[in-house]
Amino acid sequence: MKELDGFFKICRYSDLTEKIGKRFFVNDVDVAVFKVDGDIYALANMCIHQKAAVIYDGFIEDGKVACPAHGWQFDLKTGKVPGAIKGLDPYEVKIIGDDVYIKVYQKKLEW
Repeated sequence: MKELDGFFKICRYSDLTEKIGKRFFVNDVDVAVFKVDGDIYALANMCIHQKAAVIYDGFIEDGKVACPAHGWQFDLKTGKVPGAIKGLDPYEVKIIGDDVYIKVYQKKLEW
């Protein structure tokens, strides 16, 4: 992975399929990436409900991704559960040419 000012290249834009998530490990962080209406979103891949790394396999609808394990929904832009303050960490995305870059940060899990 190529680094650019804290951003890591994860793939080409053309590698992503509309409304089909993909899983990436960026600097040891598990990330779910989605292309929706041409925009790219990146969220932590670990569901806060059952601590399952399955968000990338979720169903996309109305600007949200639903966890395939138990159906919890998370806003693609903010990572938040609708009507709640908790959610998944969102990550900043840059597209340069056909390359997709993501900036992640390490987070201590307190289970």
